[in-house]
Amino acid sequence: MRILFLGDVMGRAGRQAVVDRLPALRDAWRLDFVVINGENASNGAGLTADHAKVLLGAGADCLTLGDHAFDQKDMMQFIESETRIIRPLNYAKAAPGRGARLFEDRRGRKILVGQLLGQVFMKRPFDDPFSHADAVLRQHPLGGNAQAILLDMHCEATSEKMAMGHFCDGKASLVVGTHTHVPTADAQILPGGTAFLSDAGMCGDYNSVIGMDKAEPLRRFVTGMGKGRFTPALEEATLSGVFVETDDRTGKAKEIKMVRQGGRLEASGPDVVS
Repeated sequence: MRILFLGDVMGRAGRQAVVDRLPALRDAWRLDFVVINGENASNGAGLTADHAKVLLGAGADCLTLGDHAFDQKDMMQFIESETRIIRPLNYAKAAPGRGARLFEDRRGRKILVGQLLGQVFMKRPFDDPFSHADAVLRQHPLGGNAQAILLDMHCEATSEKMAMGHFCDGKASLVVGTHTHVPTADAQILPGGTAFLSDAGMCGDYNSVIGMDKAEPLRRFVTGMGKGRFTPALEEATLSGVFVETDDRTGKAKEIKMVRQGGRLEASGPDVVS
C-alpha cells in the first residue's frame, strides 16, 4: 500500500497548496491512501467543517487533528457525522468523535489510522499516550484485520515521538510526529519494520515563524511583549510530509521517503513508481 501523510496544514496558504498539488501527486505517485493533519488549517488554530470539506475534496482520505482539535466550535458537531476525521485517542473522555478508525483503500485493503497527544511540554495534561496506543494496537494486529496501521504522534518533544516509534515498532506501519511544524531528517525503518519520522513538518509558508507571519512572533521574542494576534503567513506553501510503501501481507514498511513539494524548501519525494 502506498501511503502519503502530510503534516499540519497551516492556514489559507497550506489549504491552497493541498488543493493545488495533492491531486497530481495522487496520480504521479499512485497513492492508495492519504492522511493529512488539519488541526491548524483554519486561521492557524483548529479546523472548520468548511475547510475540512476542502481538504477531503482535494484528495485526503482521512484528516487528523491535535491539541487544537476543537478550537473551531463547529467541529464539535461535524466530527460526529464526518467519520473521516480523527481526533486524539487520549483526549478528554467526553470529547466527540473517535481517536482511531479502520478505513478501506480503493482496493478494499484495510488501514487503521489513529492519533495520540504527547505529554511532555504540552500546555494541557493528557492521558498517557502509550497505554492508549497499546490498547488500539492489541485490537488491530498488524497484518491481521489491518493491512497497514498509521499513528500520528502529536507532541512537542522529539524524545517522546521517538519513544513512541520504538514502542510501536513491529506493530504499526508508520509512526509519524506532528505539531512542531519543522520537518526532521530522520526518516527510517526501525528494526521491527515500522517506518518512523520524528516530525512531518507543515503544509505552510516557510517564510514565517512556524507558519505565522513573522512580525508578531519576532516582536514578542525581542521585546517580551505582544502587540497583536498571530496570523498565518500567506506566501507560497510547501507540502511537507512522508511517503511510505508497505507490504500487504505483513503490514511492515518497505520504503520511506520524506516529502517536500513547492514553496521554499528543497524538493523531495519518492521516485516515480510503476
